[in-house]
Amino acid sequence: MMLCARNWNTPMIFDLKDGTVTLIVQAERHFGIVDNGGLHLYTYEGKLWKVKPLAHKMEVIEVHLDHCGPPAERRLAIIDKNRDLYLSTVRNFGNQQNLAWNDQTNMLAALQDGKLTVWYYPNAVYVDKELLSSTVSSKDTSGFGNSPQIVNFIGNHVTIRRADGALVSTGVSPYPVLLYELVNSSRWDDAVRLCRFVKDEAVWGCLAAMASYAKELNTAEIAYAAVDMVDKVQYILYIKEIPLKECRAAEMALFCGNAQDAEGMLLQASLIFRAIMMNISLYNWDRALELAVKHKTHVDTVLGYRQKFLNSFNKVETNKRFLQFAQGVEVNWEQIQAKIESEYQKEKERPNAKSYGK
Repeated sequence: MMLCARNWNTPMIFDLKDGTVTLIVQAERHFGIVDNGGLHLYTYEGKLWKVKPLAHKMEVIEVHLDHCGPPAERRLAIIDKNRDLYLSTVRNFGNQQNLAWNDQTNMLAALQDGKLTVWYYPNAVYVDKELLSSTVSSKDTSGFGNSPQIVNFIGNHVTIRRADGALVSTGVSPYPVLLYELVNSSRWDDAVRLCRFVKDEAVWGCLAAMASYAKELNTAEIAYAAVDMVDKVQYILYIKEIPLKECRAAEMALFCGNAQDAEGMLLQASLIFRAIMMNISLYNWDRALELAVKHKTHVDTVLGYRQKFLNSFNKVETNKRFLQFAQGVEVNWEQIQAKIESEYQKEKERPNAKSYGK
């Protein structure tokens, strides 16, 4: 039997399949139990939820779920027996402890290699991996003795239990928490002012990743400039000049490494030419040709760029599909360039066409 209650006067009582419960972990709306049959997730009204399995090749030592954000953006932190840390996206998931999520934000603290490491914005790994290293803070843990364990990560304080049982609290920068609050409220100008006041590269890096994820191009441009990533600034400036918001959204998805999402956005908006050119720029030749043939447009454009690519490496065509279509399609670069210019002109003439921020 299992007893759950919102108050002690009106309990909810329900039967369990296996009465031998070895672990109970509670959350605000659900609780999990471990018995001989495995892991089970319940609501406090006794409803059993299906737990989505997550596979990992190595033996898993620790699993921790972040505390904030909608279900589609939740992150799971895993430590395996090699002491490697992994982050995974999950939909609906949920004690030696060497890592902990922050209670107010999605910051992550972990003990590794004799240091306390705090990732201010772990989601940067899904936005721009180059930013991840600049959004991390580390401090030596020699003062915590041997085998310290993280108890919790509340606000800007991490509580650590030493081997002798004593609890020690150490602080981290308070500014990332403030930055999260401003970004969650869409107060981008205030977020920029905070970063300028703090003058901390890690906080600027967080803002750059947050703004890119939210497709807030003006803020992303300022933040990337602050961390001296000139190439990213130039690319954002290019995106801002694109006249169609669907194209800008696709370019930002590509900027964040989500090529499949970017293509989906373009195809949904019937921007076939953009989808073809995106695959050409990524050297996804088969997909580019597939789209061109399916939609009966720009087959010669794909063949022409493919020829240029092979010629630059002094190679000959061996792909059977490209050889097949090359026999019946003439590659005329004057015609190709004219068609490309015509496509860009059509975009500018669309009723909703305007550059970002105008």
